[in-house]
Amino acid sequence: MPHHSTAQIAAITAAGLLIIAAGALLSAYFGRRAENSADWLSAPESLPLIVVVITQFATASGGGILIAHVGIAYAAGWSVFAYELCVVLGFFGLSLTARWLRDQGFSTVPDIVTRLFGRSRTTVALAGVCALVVPFGWLATQFVAFSQLFGQLTGLSPSLLIAVIAVGSLLFVLPGGLTSVAWTDFVFGIFKIVMSLVVAAYAVHLAGGWSGITAHVPDRLWRPSGLFAAGGDQIWLWVAAILPGTLTNQLYYQRIFATKNVADARRGIILSGLTILVGGVYAAAIGLSVRAQHPGLGNPEDAAGWLITRLPPLLLVTYGAFLVATIVSTSGSALQSVVTNLVRDLYSGVAGRRRTDRRTVALSRLCTVVVTAIAAVLAISYPTALTWLVATYAYSAAALAAPLFLGYALRRRFRLTPAAALASMLAGLAGCGAAQLLGTVVPYAVYGIAASAVVLLGCALGSGRPAPAPAPDESPEANPEAIAEEDPEESTSA
Repeated sequence: MPHHSTAQIAAITAAGLLIIAAGALLSAYFGRRAENSADWLSAPESLPLIVVVITQFATASGGGILIAHVGIAYAAGWSVFAYELCVVLGFFGLSLTARWLRDQGFSTVPDIVTRLFGRSRTTVALAGVCALVVPFGWLATQFVAFSQLFGQLTGLSPSLLIAVIAVGSLLFVLPGGLTSVAWTDFVFGIFKIVMSLVVAAYAVHLAGGWSGITAHVPDRLWRPSGLFAAGGDQIWLWVAAILPGTLTNQLYYQRIFATKNVADARRGIILSGLTILVGGVYAAAIGLSVRAQHPGLGNPEDAAGWLITRLPPLLLVTYGAFLVATIVSTSGSALQSVVTNLVRDLYSGVAGRRRTDRRTVALSRLCTVVVTAIAAVLAISYPTALTWLVATYAYSAAALAAPLFLGYALRRRFRLTPAAALASMLAGLAGCGAAQLLGTVVPYAVYGIAASAVVLLGCALGSGRPAPAPAPDESPEANPEAIAEEDPEESTSA
């Protein structure tokens, strides 16, 4: 139970509900900009550069920064920035293809696979499932993270808290889909940046300033060499695990697709990557400050919870609002991404169903409610099993990394077919599964990506002739509306 008075708990709860209400109002306001199903699903060519940058930050900075990243800083000091730099490196990798991605008018990751390899319902189905598993896992784990952290603040039931944050996520998404999510994330993202810096500054003050930290924390953690305090093996494991996941995360692609100006696509993703370092500042300040004051924590991830018990009443209430804003902005983005895959790729692209614009939005909203309910039930019923769900991220990266990036590199030199994409994705899944069964030290996603790349190269070399020159303005895959309307049968020319 928290060591706070009833009045403090009531104030924290009220602040959290106020944030959810504010998010709902903002979402309803910005949702009026969604004039059709395309705006709801992908917000094509509509977001200014500053909105893209902040919404990427708000999406990426979820419960992990509040708990796990603080734990890294507590145990390994500046090494938390090695972790954050892996994410930044992934964003820089995305920047290499960002302009092309934005120029093609894509909506989802399966759109990219279709553009590179040709249309196939089987390939779209597999790519769609691999793309949606990451945001769905993210959605469920955000619910659990919220119930744990807000539970420490208030002592409220985890089931009740999961239900509340699930409703909050729904209110973010339902009015305008990605349009309302992105703009509401923009507002909440600014609040998150400000609060991250405020809480970080207070944590350092609580430890007696920087001099207090250096006096009580081992030198190896706070000196510049602390960047490598986690050890070379651990840092390389982070690189192998985080980089592929960032490069294949559809949440980040969606913001590239929605950038208003083509010229801003690359600039936006680079600036977005740099904003991720704000999360590193937050985690490092809290982790090192708590280490200076209480070096004997049995579990480094308890550092954030320990700090909560030392916050003054006003900052404690504000921290509750910050916590809600952090979780609900990330969970709303993840939820909308899952629904886009279900409606855009699996319902329209694979099943070949066609609906009017209004009915497509209605279906999207229905799917939003159903997906939220499933994630909430999973989070309530199997909170400890959700760590297993994180393993599916590796399978997603193993299946998609080579088709997306190697396929992009080979697109003008070889004839890439749907069969090549399918074989590459299946090889990635098989390689990942085999490495997991063998218990390899290197993250099993690396083996899956390697297997996927080898198979794709073999298929490309065996194609025998170069691919025809792309025509992005005329291909149906370049038009987000065309895929749902075209013949659902596989392309015979592929």
